[in-house]
Amino acid sequence: MAETYVSREPTSAEDLAVLSEGFESAPASAAIRWALDTFGESVVLAASFEDIVLIDLVTKVAPFIEVVFLDTEAHFPETLEFVEEVRARYGLNLTVTKPGPEAAAHPCGSAQCCQFRKVEPLRRALAGKRAWLTSLKRSDGPTRADAPIVSLDASFGLVKVNPLATWTDRDVASYLADNDLPVHPLVPRGYLSIGCAPTTRPVAEGEDARAGRWSGLDKSECGLHV
Repeated sequence: MAETYVSREPTSAEDLAVLSEGFESAPASAAIRWALDTFGESVVLAASFEDIVLIDLVTKVAPFIEVVFLDTEAHFPETLEFVEEVRARYGLNLTVTKPGPEAAAHPCGSAQCCQFRKVEPLRRALAGKRAWLTSLKRSDGPTRADAPIVSLDASFGLVKVNPLATWTDRDVASYLADNDLPVHPLVPRGYLSIGCAPTTRPVAEGEDARAGRWSGLDKSECGLHV
């Protein structure tokens, strides 16, 4: 794997593009190891806790990495319970964000709810950091089909690493089974992409996994990944 990335910290979008290309045929652990070796304590893992696969992979290498969960104050009770289950399972160094007072005017489902309940809290959590890890996958849907493994995130001003970008739903299911990992309790009930309770529904057979997010609204992303 040594030939696919450089040990120095990349300094440009071009460096990162070359690096990302090198990780295309590598296991997810290679991108994770590079991020941790390169950025050390200045990298954080942002987790929705639907993405326990990435938590498992990362904590095997760095058990004390900071994990950030965005509490929008509109999650399903099952999500909050699962967060605590996973926190206990891994002994996570967990940071839970809360919306600022300005979010009160933007309830879940309103036009700017995600900006004030997810994007701005994450921006505060990432302040002073140099990189973040996410569970973004190309298989998530059309808006994510071209997601690189490593890139410069202009929105947050730091390096973004998506170790699972090339993974399919089958890859995720296989990892969950092979490692005996728990799944979010709403998944068996048809919730294949889980966000806030007021704007998430179960997915019908044959529907895209993210069809249950913001159903009926002119929206497909919360703003963290665009």
